Amino acid sequence: MRVTRLWMSLAWAGVALASGLVVSRAASAQQAPPSKTQAHMVRVSKGGLLPATVKGYVIDSACTFTKDLKKPISTECAVACAKAGSPLVIQTEEGTIYWPISADTPATGQNDKLMSYAGKMVTVTGRVYTKGGSRAIVIEKVEAAESSH
Repeated sequence: MRVTRLWMSLAWAGVALASGLVVSRAASAQQAPPSKTQAHMVRVSKGGLLPATVKGYVIDSACTFTKDLKKPISTECAVACAKAGSPLVIQTEEGTIYWPISADTPATGQNDKLMSYAGKMVTVTGRVYTKGGSRAIVIEKVEAAESSH
């Protein structure tokens, strides 16, 4: 009888431990890998991360993909593409792309928040989300930054 209770206790402990590992792994799967451009990333139970800081260029999403640009050609070009409807994204100097998203439902476009920074280096603070290799940020604060090049 004692042996059975001992085994049952060990089995429950194993289930509890395994459940904790699954929850921990699931939560950490949402966290973006650390990089030079991110700071102060803290996991939370629901809805992404606490504020993170990302530094990068505000660039037209089509140009960064189709022309493999490392930074915008010009402010005028980025503004023209954004006005034509192309979403602006934040691309770090390492090439990581962050899609600005709305925290609201229904979601709204984020170009208005970034238009005055189109083609320029910015520092953005907000909640970062990852899914399927993509990264998105709900912008809480954006300001001009100096390029390190």
